[in-house]
Amino acid sequence: MRPPPQVQPAPPLDNSLARSRRGVELGLVLLAGFITAGAYVLASLGQRSSMPARIVPFMLFVLSLLGAAHVAVRFVARGADPLILPTAALLHGMGFVMIARLSDRWAGLQATWSFVGVAAFIATLVVLERPGDLRRYQFTSLALGVLLLLLPMVPGVGFTSGGARIWVSVGPINFQPGEFAKILLAVFFAAYLAERRELIVQGHTKILGVTLPELRHLAPILVAWAVSVVVMVGERDLGSSLMFFTLFVVMLWVATERTSFLVMGIGLFVGGAVIAYNLFDHVQTRVEIWLNPWDQYTERGYQPIQALFALANGGMTGTGLGIGDPGAIPAAHNDFIFAALGEELGLLGGVSILSAFVLLVGAGMRTALRAQRDFEKLLATGLTTIVAIQTFIIIGGVLRVVPLTGVTLPFMSYGGSSLVANYVVLALLIRISDTTARSLHEVPDSSSIAERFALWRLRRAAAA
Repeated sequence: MRPPPQVQPAPPLDNSLARSRRGVELGLVLLAGFITAGAYVLASLGQRSSMPARIVPFMLFVLSLLGAAHVAVRFVARGADPLILPTAALLHGMGFVMIARLSDRWAGLQATWSFVGVAAFIATLVVLERPGDLRRYQFTSLALGVLLLLLPMVPGVGFTSGGARIWVSVGPINFQPGEFAKILLAVFFAAYLAERRELIVQGHTKILGVTLPELRHLAPILVAWAVSVVVMVGERDLGSSLMFFTLFVVMLWVATERTSFLVMGIGLFVGGAVIAYNLFDHVQTRVEIWLNPWDQYTERGYQPIQALFALANGGMTGTGLGIGDPGAIPAAHNDFIFAALGEELGLLGGVSILSAFVLLVGAGMRTALRAQRDFEKLLATGLTTIVAIQTFIIIGGVLRVVPLTGVTLPFMSYGGSSLVANYVVLALLIRISDTTARSLHEVPDSSSIAERFALWRLRRAAAA
């Protein structure tokens, strides 16, 4: 009788791939830091014809923030995609240079929010070691997300700024709760669709050739969609409403893999847009400015026309950092920061910024494609969709591809709420990427802090 074959243990995994990815990330992060510092020097030379006196503190501040973010990834997410953090760092750095170019006060406030954003990035990576843990909080995420979206409509708490009621004041701090609501709704959509995708795909009722699921399976998603309509009507925030609606449609389409849901989503959007145009004056105003701003040049059309003049003045190579006139563009530090950069960096610089966003979105979609679990795949898709559609809405509005709406350009526009929320999005994408690398055995897996703590308690109990 032959002895049973000996099963050879699998060779232990090493950290060579993790070291390679982190080495690439470190090189790109340092490159982003030096590009930011170089742009800061050029902007100061063009504006004041002298070297900035604060170049050394500025350089140390930039490198310390980027270094802290990289060290956090190296220690707690060593298998993550090496392109995500450096690309965001480059965009953040160039946006900060333009904000500093426009106002020292805004630069100081943005530096503070940059510190808070990186701190939130590190905290998210440290606290959330298993992205699947978020799946247990799907309805909590829905409730909190809806609450944050509706919070600006509460009298005495929310207030109107720039024509939209999207701000909340808590003591001395003003913030946009919708920036954090988008993350919570993405978590809810991912968890809900991962759990019920089969029930939604099967369906029970056929209308116009489209098989629809039972209403109870779609009810929570329809609630979230209805809230986005309320946001558009009650808060006059077309940008956020479009972003949430797109998030809803894209995640439903990816989860079900049925084109009919995508077509239905587009149809609902077109129908809603037509109804909103006929019912609400502020929607008509936005569309009229988009179609023909020249007739209102001295009034509502002044802002987009000044942005077009700035882009035309930039030409192919730009006027040079510090040499243009971005102050002539109203709200150049937030809504129109792309136009301000386009004037001083030209068409080539504008295309470079767009390319960086394409790389960031591509890295996010690669993370979604590689994810092994439905929840993580859908969450990465939703988070990447948020960044992509927000970028398209604001840059498309500046270029008059779509009507202009008041959303921020991720990582570049002035604003604490947007910056902190986008760094949390970045941390979630990096955490999903690292978890995928561990599940594919590309890097050695290790116990989370919570798992090690539970094991320590068990050992203590056994010893007692």
